[in-house]
Amino acid sequence: MLVGAAFLVAVGFGLVAPALPTFARSFDVGVTAASAVISAFAVFRLAFAPVSGRLVNRCGERTVFLLGLGVVALSTAACAFAQSYWQLLVFRAVGGIGSTMFSVSAVSLLMRLAPPDGRARASGVWSVGFLLGSITGPLFGSGLVAISLRAPFLAYAASLTVTVLVSGLLLYRSELAGRAPEEPGEGEAPSGVRVALRHPAYRAALVSSFANGWAVFGVRISLIPLFVVEALRQPPGWAGIALTFFAGGNAVTMPLAGRWADRVGRKPPLLTGLLATGVATGALGFVDSLPVFVAVSLLGGLGSGLITPAMVASVADLIGPRGRGGPVLAAFQMVSDLGGIIGPLVAGMLVESSGYEVAFLAAGAVLLLGFAVWLRAPETLSRSH
Repeated sequence: MLVGAAFLVAVGFGLVAPALPTFARSFDVGVTAASAVISAFAVFRLAFAPVSGRLVNRCGERTVFLLGLGVVALSTAACAFAQSYWQLLVFRAVGGIGSTMFSVSAVSLLMRLAPPDGRARASGVWSVGFLLGSITGPLFGSGLVAISLRAPFLAYAASLTVTVLVSGLLLYRSELAGRAPEEPGEGEAPSGVRVALRHPAYRAALVSSFANGWAVFGVRISLIPLFVVEALRQPPGWAGIALTFFAGGNAVTMPLAGRWADRVGRKPPLLTGLLATGVATGALGFVDSLPVFVAVSLLGGLGSGLITPAMVASVADLIGPRGRGGPVLAAFQMVSDLGGIIGPLVAGMLVESSGYEVAFLAAGAVLLLGFAVWLRAPETLSRSH
């Protein structure tokens, strides 16, 4: 159910991704203002994440999951009818509240049920659901953009409505999903963020999550559509194709990364992925050929696919299978959203002051910072598994 829901959510998100910056620009605003629409979604995710973590512990994953999806569906439908830049900004921002409820509850349930030596694989399979949706979504989105910049938002709202109905039916039949997390057992870390911060691996996970949010979820979505149109002089539909190739690279490596991380440890795929994605991201701004740009996007996607399963599994290792991990997972998500807020804004200002080359270089450097921090962090996978 979690994989299927992730797929439907990502299809809708992929529908919107090629249209969102261009739709914002249609209200006669600059690159920075268009990027702020991406950041506003992350701002509200960030602000509401602590509440989501507490709600998961108090109300259970099932209730929070379905409510979150419903909020995103309503806000996305409202975006389709926005009559000004500020309406679009507000409607998109409110969707961030539902998004953080959905993501924290889904990861909490997934990691609570997965065995220790299968956490990375479980995270990888769940993430592949997102990626398969991300591959197909931009392709349909590119076609819908040709019809209307508002059409992708309506399609996304419909996709989310289907997700709520199907997920609700399956979740309320599941006894496992309805059970509340148990208190941590002996030897397991408590769920407090202050306690988790004492562990260097959790601090490294926060840095890499921030870098991933900055470059992959922020700069990639906000700059690639504009770079394709304004620097490469190509139709907006090619932006969706470039995003699809990035997602395709993710889909290829993520299942392999999950098996790798569960077999030999979390650090090897994390380090490889951060290095590859950082180099590829930094190179994007220097590309002047569309085929090369698509190829470099694919390389970045291959590297990015190695990061997520191991990074999520490392946090789950620290929480333990019986821990109430809502707040720890929420903080982990918050730093990703913080990167998603700062990244597009800084990138937009760098584009306007220094060009696309500097903006992509800065994003690559942030990923390499995550690589440097993980070099010194300990392994979290117990060798007994």
